[in-house]
Parts: sequence; C-alpha cells; structure tokens
Amino acid sequence: MTSHTAPLTSFSTEPSITEISTTEPSTTGFSITDVEPLLNIMEKLRDPQTGCPWDKAQTFQTIVPFTLEEAYEVADTIERLAWDELPDELGDLLFQIVFYCQLGKELGLFDFATVIEKISDKLTRRHPHVFGEQNPQIGDSAQAMKANWEAIKATEREQKAQQVAGETQADTVVSALDNIPLTQPALSRSIKIQQRVARVGFDWAELEPVVAKIHEEIDEVLHEVNQPEQDQAKVQSEMGDLLFAVVNLARHLKVDPEQALRQANLKFERRFRGVEQLANDSGKSMQEHTLMELDAYWDQVKATETR
Repeated sequence: MTSHTAPLTSFSTEPSITEISTTEPSTTGFSITDVEPLLNIMEKLRDPQTGCPWDKAQTFQTIVPFTLEEAYEVADTIERLAWDELPDELGDLLFQIVFYCQLGKELGLFDFATVIEKISDKLTRRHPHVFGEQNPQIGDSAQAMKANWEAIKATEREQKAQQVAGETQADTVVSALDNIPLTQPALSRSIKIQQRVARVGFDWAELEPVVAKIHEEIDEVLHEVNQPEQDQAKVQSEMGDLLFAVVNLARHLKVDPEQALRQANLKFERRFRGVEQLANDSGKSMQEHTLMELDAYWDQVKATETR
C-alpha cells in the first residue's frame, strides 16, 4: 500500500480496444474462481492466536481510511494509464472488501458470499432489460436505460423507507434525498443532491437564474465579510452556499465539478512550478521577488502553454 495522495486529472484519455485486447492473460495458475485462498489468507491474518497483531487490531471504522486511499490509488493509476500497475492496485482494493467480509463473518453479520449475492441480485434487479423481459416503453437508448435505473432505485428507496416505518411504527415520508451517504465528499454529495431534486422538478430550466444565484451568494459573502465585527461562522455558511451554487452551474453545463477542479489544481501546480523555475533562474529566491515580479513570471509561463 503506497502512502501518497496524488491529484487526479480528468479521465479524458482512454485505452484503445487494441491496448485492452492484447493484454496477456494471467500465467500464475490462478483462475477467476480462486477467491478462497485470499479469504483463507485474511482469516489467518486475523487468527486470535497466530495472526498479525496489526490486522487483529483493526475494526470496520479503522479500515475506512485505507479503503479510501486504495480507491484513490486505483484512480491515480488509471489516470496515469499505468496498466501494468493496475492489477496490483485493484488487488489492494479487493483486499479491503475481503477485510470487511472477515470482520462481518467474525461478528456473525455477513461474509464474502453474502456480498456477492447482494450485488448479483441488485444488478439483475436493476437491469430487467438484460435479465428479464424487455419493456418496449423503456426504449433502448443509454439515456432511457439510465432513467429506468433511477426509477428502480427510487422504488427501492421507497420500499426501504416503508420497511423502516414498519419497524419503528413511524409515519416516514419518502424523500428524494434518502440514502445519500453523509460521509460522501462534499463536492460529489452536492451534485448528487442537486441531481435528485432536479428529477422531481425542483430545478431551473434556464441558465440565467442559476448564474444570478451565484452573484447573489457572492453579495451575501461580501456582506458578512464587511461587517464591523465579522462572524466567521456566518462567513463559512455563506461560502458554503456560494460553492453549492457554483456546483449547480457546473451541473447545468454538464461539467463534472470534481474533474474540473482537479484539472484546475493540476494547471495551477504546473504554472506555479514554472514560476519557481523562472525565479530560480533569476538568481533570487521566491521571497526576494515582489508580487508584481511573480505575476509577470506567471504571465510568461501562461503564454508558453498551448491551448
């Protein structure tokens, strides 16, 4: 497990079918059905008497950061087109799932077979056009399939809410925002919230009010900033509203805000490194330059980039 946090760029470059189809199959002797050895390794690592002290000390909660790290490393490998590294990184991510399954097995909650059964049932249920009778009213376009997928998920959320209501004897209202993880990164959670409410009609049809909302939120941020006694909590709240509005604009423009921000991060990093190089070439440190001089370097670097 490599310890690094790499900025992720847009998945704009994809391998050709030739690159994928010419990949040599595994020569290790393992087949895709040989999951049992990995499960046995995990069980041995957690053995109360002979297992690894670190593995034995882990819980569901302590493993989560490693799962996130491994997922980012998979994404980083794909973005770098490092296909020779990808099987190793996917193995690390798979091991996280196996770890959770071992913990679940020890507590009598679930095991690896349960996870396979759950995802198999879900995929079959959500693809009736593949595994069941094709409904001619659905259509066969990707857009129609996505709409049907969302409709099925909405039905599942309603059934889950009704089940909870039955267990608690509570009058539960099914919300379009049910089952959006609170721990999901804020940027992706914002767009998920906006997509959900848009499906039930809570959305602007034109771009003008979307942009106007951003200007409104900027004014509200500045209003709080310019108070004689600045309330940082209010400033933060208004900044949150502004960021949410900007995400909404990205959604209306069909721009992935996460990818756009990653690209902006990489662009800034590339240009700033260029500024550092020019400063070094001048014989003076960055701190010895004025901001005007550094801005001039920035413009120089920017002018050399191809658009």
